[in-house]
Amino acid sequence: MLKAYCIEGVVEAGCDEAGRGPLAGSVFAAAVVLEPKLIEQEQHREWLELLNDSKQLSEKERRFLRPKIEQYATAWAVVEVTAEEIDQINILKASIIGMQRALDNLTITPQHILVDGNKWKPYIPAGQVMEVPARTVVKGDGKYLSIAAASVLAKTYRDEYMLRLHEEYPQYHWDTNMGYPTKAHYEAIRQYGITPYHRKTFKLNKP
Repeated sequence: MLKAYCIEGVVEAGCDEAGRGPLAGSVFAAAVVLEPKLIEQEQHREWLELLNDSKQLSEKERRFLRPKIEQYATAWAVVEVTAEEIDQINILKASIIGMQRALDNLTITPQHILVDGNKWKPYIPAGQVMEVPARTVVKGDGKYLSIAAASVLAKTYRDEYMLRLHEEYPQYHWDTNMGYPTKAHYEAIRQYGITPYHRKTFKLNKP
C-alpha cells in the first residue's frame, strides 16, 4: 500500500493533473483529502491497496476506484482548465492553477499539500494571509494515497470529457488517443485542420 500521509496529524491534500501532453482538450486537475484512519478500517483495504498512479491502472480498475474515492474521501474536487486558457498562460501554469483551483473547491482547507511533480507556486486560500505548506513529490502518484486518488479522479474525468469531444469530432480518434500526439491524430489535423479544442501553442504538425 502507498503511504497514507507525509506529515502525521494534519489535514493533508494530494493534488495531481491529467492531460499535460495532449495536442487537444482541457487539462483536468484534482485535489483529494483522505483521512489516515480510513486505512485502519478493513472494509476499505481492498480499494486502498489498489490505489496507484492512474497510468499504472487499467480502465476497469480506475472505474472501480473512482466511486470509492468520491464516497469515502474526506473531501475531493476536480476542475478543468481549457485549451484556450492553456494557450494564454502555458501548460505548466495551467496545471498548477488547476490544482490550486481544485484546492479552492474542497469543502475543507488543508493544512499541508502534496503535489505530484517538481513545480509549485505558493497557495494562499481565500480569506487567509498565510500560504499552506506544500511538498512536491516526483512520481508522487505512485507514493502517496491522496495523490494517487487525485490522479484517478483527474484521469477519469478527463477521459470522459474527451469521449464527449470525440462525438463532436470523430475524425480525430479522440476516443482512443485522448488528444495525445499519435500518428492518426496528426494525420487528421493534416487532413481536416484544427478544432476549437486544439492547443494552438502546441506543435500541431507531425515532427
